[in-house]
Amino acid sequence: MLQKHLQFSLGFGFVFIFELFLEIDPKTAKLILTDFHYVVKPLITISLAAYLMYHTQLKGRFSKRIWVGLLFGLVGDVLLMFTHLNDYFFIGGLLAFLLGHLFYISAFYIDYTWARNIEKNAGYVAIAIFGIFSAVFYFYLHPYLAELNVPVIIYMIVISIMAIMSVKRKGRVNTFSYNAIFYGAVLFVISDAILAFNKFIEPSKYNGVAIMAFYMIAQYLITIGAIERKMRKHSMITKKG
Repeated sequence: MLQKHLQFSLGFGFVFIFELFLEIDPKTAKLILTDFHYVVKPLITISLAAYLMYHTQLKGRFSKRIWVGLLFGLVGDVLLMFTHLNDYFFIGGLLAFLLGHLFYISAFYIDYTWARNIEKNAGYVAIAIFGIFSAVFYFYLHPYLAELNVPVIIYMIVISIMAIMSVKRKGRVNTFSYNAIFYGAVLFVISDAILAFNKFIEPSKYNGVAIMAFYMIAQYLITIGAIERKMRKHSMITKKG
């Protein structure tokens, strides 16, 4: 299936490597690339949003909502590049990604409503796993959050719901789309968990590499999963999602 997207994947891989180079050795990267380093990170979501638009023509509510989610990801990427200047950039980036997750949630909900009465157990398991993870991680972070306590807990709840809703697509869409978006959602959670650890507990350039690697793969998988989405037929379905 990914062979259909080979040319784009190679181009995206080029952006992926460049961004990791920026994270591994930012001083050298900025010296070589000068101001171009401000372009590399936004190219992640710009390229994905353009590719999604090209393949889907943004027909249907699902592709439109994923596309808007990517645009909020772009805003978040830009704002997080300037967090060293002011914490307001971090809060703004957090808000942008939160809004992006809300659009992802609303897109996944469309698939869930295609057939509400199937594959319920997977959803229950997801609620338990992501709920426990979020609670444990929040209590671990809590002593370090200070005035950002409320924004962080709201964000954690929203991204957990996003991951849970990705699971609730199970049985309603084709296997490739389900797997791509599910793994993308999980990697998004992991990326943001490392981001929180890096921001509040122990900053490290190696954390930055992991954050961006997981994030880029997550957005890529969600985009490809959206492009390859096909609804499954069920006898109990009376309307299209």
